[in-house]
Amino acid sequence: MISSMTAYARKEVNQPWGTASWELRSVNQRYLETYIRLPEQFRSLEPIIRERLRNRLTRGKIECHLRFELDPATQHQELSLNQDLAKQILNAANWIQSEHKSGEVNPIDVLRWPGVLSAKEQNLDTISQELLALLDSTIDEFITVREREGKALGELIIQRLEGITEQVEKIRQWMPQILVWQKERLQTKLAEANIELDSSRLEQEIVMMAQRIDVAEELDRLMTHVKETYAILKKNEAVGRRLDFMMQEFNRESNTIASKSINADVTASAIELKVLIEQIREQVQNIE
Repeated sequence: MISSMTAYARKEVNQPWGTASWELRSVNQRYLETYIRLPEQFRSLEPIIRERLRNRLTRGKIECHLRFELDPATQHQELSLNQDLAKQILNAANWIQSEHKSGEVNPIDVLRWPGVLSAKEQNLDTISQELLALLDSTIDEFITVREREGKALGELIIQRLEGITEQVEKIRQWMPQILVWQKERLQTKLAEANIELDSSRLEQEIVMMAQRIDVAEELDRLMTHVKETYAILKKNEAVGRRLDFMMQEFNRESNTIASKSINADVTASAIELKVLIEQIREQVQNIE
């Protein structure tokens, strides 16, 4: 199944510690580019996030954004007193006071001493694991959206392939008539110019003329490209680059048909072929 490179997905979670949400969006890009925005306390997750995106996606400019808010109630955390350290500081302060017979011990100053008071921090490791699980779920939804849009793109491409096949068949049907018309035209011009050619020379001229305007090979190659494109669309992998290459091959054959055309109907079909191929190419630019 083909996938589009343009998609958007968002997942949110509410937990006792607060709320968090992931946003993923992507646009067309020849290769895979990832732009990740994280709150400062989760910067260490960036390599992990980048790796998970690269394991699941192959093309596109991907923007990944984490929004994180702590529950205000959890921000008023319980304080822990290191009593042993506080006693040591008090004893030292009292000893200094007794030795110098001056000064007073301020309890507030003791509490300010590093390590005497501490607040229990949120367990960021646990929260990080929950956030990464939410990211995986967001990527799943993101890929589902890409595949859904890719299916729509595939249907549009198939419609254009059917149009190409129709134009190829039209040109095939016209070619015998065109060859007869061109032969009669050559004979008329020779007669008007009072030029007589022996049958073998006339046959050679007709064969050379037929070779110059014959597009049977180009039509055969176009149909080969159509079949190959159908096969590519069925592949269960990223096929955007393959399809882009096929469009170059389609264009090459349609240009040759247009350059060999000596008939208004063939010219019209050649132009229609180029329009259909360009429409496919525009859709291919969106495919992963």
